[in-house]
Amino acid sequence: MQSKFKRILLKLSGEALMGDDNFGVNPDTVGKIVEEIKQAQQLDIEIAVVIGGGNIFRGVALGAAGMDRATADYMGMLATVMNALALQDAMKHVDLVSRVQSAINIDQVVEPYIRGKAIQYLNDKKIVIFAAGTGNPFFTTDTAAALRAMEIGADIMIKATKVDGIFSADPMKDKKAKLYKTVSFDQVIRENLKVMDSTAFTLCRDQKLPIAVFNIFKKNALNNILLDIPEGTLVKC
Repeated sequence: MQSKFKRILLKLSGEALMGDDNFGVNPDTVGKIVEEIKQAQQLDIEIAVVIGGGNIFRGVALGAAGMDRATADYMGMLATVMNALALQDAMKHVDLVSRVQSAINIDQVVEPYIRGKAIQYLNDKKIVIFAAGTGNPFFTTDTAAALRAMEIGADIMIKATKVDGIFSADPMKDKKAKLYKTVSFDQVIRENLKVMDSTAFTLCRDQKLPIAVFNIFKKNALNNILLDIPEGTLVKC
């Protein structure tokens, strides 16, 4: 079957790597995520990944607790590099070729982010994992994902979560919460739906970049999105 997209940006939260653990990286969980990515790549698409660091370090929380916010955010960026390396290692075990590019220079560990080089890797069907957010404090990894998606010319930004999509309310708290299949950018703003931070969301809206939100732990969910089979929630103009 043919994917409707040629190039995608997959946004993974750091928390997705924890599994049922309280923190850190759960190897079994990472392995399952990588299997979903491998299945997606077999559709002959180009895949870039932006990963968060919340499973290791939550910069915003510590910033609010008294630590200098910029310092906390830089520590969070380093946590995303650790997650990127863990993801790359798991990909090696299933014969996926990937490259990690960091927005902050750690030359002995990963490559620096260079847009042209990233696009060349994607053209060569290598998976590119973007780490360290935007390289600047005060910006979330959601914003980094939106920015990188536009820089590489992705057809869609796909946000992996622990729930099945975008709901009218928190499905963990409200059993009557309605799952939306498709919503517009204007509807998300009007109903104050929780998709991602406002900076990232505005970037996507202004550039007319569609956003898909889905459950990364649901088997074949990523493939369904790529094959235009109803799955999760699609945000579009």
